[in-house]
Amino acid sequence: MAITIAIDLAKTVFELAAADDSGRILERRRLSRPQLERYFSNREVDTVVMEACGTAHHWGRWFARQGIRVQLLPAHYVRAYVRRDKTDRADATALLEASRATDITPVTVKSVEQQALQGLHRIRAAWGSTQIARTNQLRGLCREFGIAAPVGNRGIEQLARAVASGDSEVPEVLRGMLLQLLEELRELKARELQVEKQLAEIARRSDACKRLTTIPGVGVITATAMVGGVGDIRTFRNSRCFAGWLGLTPREHSSGLRRKLGSISKRGDGYLRMLLVFGGRAVLWSANCAKRVGRPLTALQAWALRLEARTCHNKAAIGVANKLARIIWATWSRERDFESSAEMVVPA
Repeated sequence: MAITIAIDLAKTVFELAAADDSGRILERRRLSRPQLERYFSNREVDTVVMEACGTAHHWGRWFARQGIRVQLLPAHYVRAYVRRDKTDRADATALLEASRATDITPVTVKSVEQQALQGLHRIRAAWGSTQIARTNQLRGLCREFGIAAPVGNRGIEQLARAVASGDSEVPEVLRGMLLQLLEELRELKARELQVEKQLAEIARRSDACKRLTTIPGVGVITATAMVGGVGDIRTFRNSRCFAGWLGLTPREHSSGLRRKLGSISKRGDGYLRMLLVFGGRAVLWSANCAKRVGRPLTALQAWALRLEARTCHNKAAIGVANKLARIIWATWSRERDFESSAEMVVPA
């Protein structure tokens, strides 16, 4: 008899529900972390079902080493199977119900290398957010004493000179703390550059990253983020499924003969979607520059400009991001470098 165990993951306490082939629950347990490892060391288990949440990939790798089949389910799909109030017991039961649904595609368990790569991106993003917060705080405090500066690094340098100058309006009691704030900004920028160098080194050793960087609008940051965040690209049936997973396809609200498509769904990983939108803006910028100086346009650039002429710049950027997602799927899944169209379009 094949036993399936659903685990509601947590930091210290884990709720288990074991079921047979027919879905009948045979046993329920509430275990701590050491008890969980001992529980599976002396039992024959066919499948373990968990939500794809924090620590799920670690436990997925641990169960796979024990010879147990692992099934990670998207948390927002499992939520629909929770009956009445939400409890750990109800979540474990919902996992068993959701595991029997054939229309839910399980999440691939990430490797240690993929999670480490994703961790580098999360650290870099956190340091970037901290830099923005510290910069805004510095500008706000300096503005209170009549010191204003333009945006960008040039403005920060002006603020640093004004704070360090003894002739400025900044009170002496505050000057020392502002100088420490400036030093923190320099340190955060140095850390961010260090992470980017590490990502560039990883990209040079990865065949998938090198292949993705051949796509216009996809650089080292986007390529490494995709390799770390997506997992196995072949879990997506086609390029539209991949773009939909990234939240770049229209939200649909249809009934009967009436079909209504709205703005993009914004589902999935917002960080990956943001990088692709930046890539779409880069493609549009390069296409407009080529058009202004009379250089030939590639097929992708010409398509992006036609899309921008029909809609607006922001919508066109989203459309190009969707196109880039589809190109990434085709390039990655087929293990082929991106080849720009041989036919070059000369702007009118």
